[in-house]
Amino acid sequence: MSNPSPGTSNGQWYPPEWPRLIRAHAAGELTPVTPRRAATVLLLRDGAPAGGPEVHMLRRRASMAFAGGAYAYPGGGVDPRDEQPVRWAGPPPADWASRLGVTKAAEAQAIVCAAVRETYEEAGVLLAGPDPETVVSDTTGDDWEADRAALVARELSFAEFLDRRNLVLRSDLLGAWARWITPGFEPRRYDTWFFVAALPGGQRTRNASSEADRTVWIRPSDAAAGYDRGELLMMPPTIATLRSLTAHGSGRAALAAAADRDLAPVLAEARLVGDEVVLSWPGHDEFTKHVPTAPGASEAVPDAHVPDGAVPGEGRRAG
Repeated sequence: MSNPSPGTSNGQWYPPEWPRLIRAHAAGELTPVTPRRAATVLLLRDGAPAGGPEVHMLRRRASMAFAGGAYAYPGGGVDPRDEQPVRWAGPPPADWASRLGVTKAAEAQAIVCAAVRETYEEAGVLLAGPDPETVVSDTTGDDWEADRAALVARELSFAEFLDRRNLVLRSDLLGAWARWITPGFEPRRYDTWFFVAALPGGQRTRNASSEADRTVWIRPSDAAAGYDRGELLMMPPTIATLRSLTAHGSGRAALAAAADRDLAPVLAEARLVGDEVVLSWPGHDEFTKHVPTAPGASEAVPDAHVPDGAVPGEGRRAG
C-alpha cells in the first residue's frame, strides 16, 4: 500500500506539474499531442470467500516517473503490428469496430490484439486456444517464457506468436467496458479501451511486468475502499472502472453486462472559472480539481495524492 500524504482525502494520483500544464493549456499556449491507442484488461475471477468477483491489479514501481506507486491493470499501447492478419475467433473485427467506435476493422483488431497481448505480457494469462471453443490451460515453462519475452522485446509480433503456437485469439472472451482519453495538456497521451475478461480455467496470474513491484487479487469494493481511505493510489480511470464493477456478483455477470456499457470516451476538460481553472472529467464529479490561475504557494492541490518523484513522461502505462 502507498502511504497517503498529509491532508490527502483519497488516493487520486495527481502529477505535480499538472497545474502549470493546465494553465498553459487554458491560455492556448500548449498544443495537444495526438493520443496513442491502448488497451487494458480488468481480469476477473470468482470464488472469493466474501463473495463477488476479484480483479487482478498490479502496482507500478515507485521509481516509475509516471504514476509511480499507483495501482492499475495489465495493459499498454497498441503495436502497429497488431493489425497483421491474425488467427481469430469470436465476433469479427468489423463488429468490434462498431462496438469500439473506430472506422476500420483492422483498427479494432489491433485494439483487441493489444488487450490480449498485453495481458499475456504482463500477467502471464493468455486468452487464446487451439480452436474457437477452447483456451490454453497452462502457459508456464521455459518455452512459453521465451516467447513472452520476445513479445515484450517486440522481436515477435502477436500474429507470429499465435502462428508459432497454432492458437487462435478468443475475442469472445473479452467485453468492452469503458474508454478514457488522457487530458489534452498531458505530454504523453493515450486513447485507452478498458475490457473485462474472466481468468481462464487452469491459468494463473503472475507478475511478469518489469513496471510492477507487486500484484494482487482484490474485490473491487475493497480496492475502492482502500482508495477512499487514501491507502491505494490510482488514476481516475482505474478507480472509476473499479466502482462500476461493484454492482456485479460474478465475472460472468460483468462480462454479460459489458454489451450494454457506454463506450463514449471520457476526456478531462479544463475551463476558466474566475481566478481558477476547473479540471473535470464529464460524468465523474469526484475527480474535479480547482487549480489557481496564478502559480504560487497553492500550486499543489490539497486533496491530491502526489507520490515522491512522480513526474509524467515515462513508462508505457495506458490510462
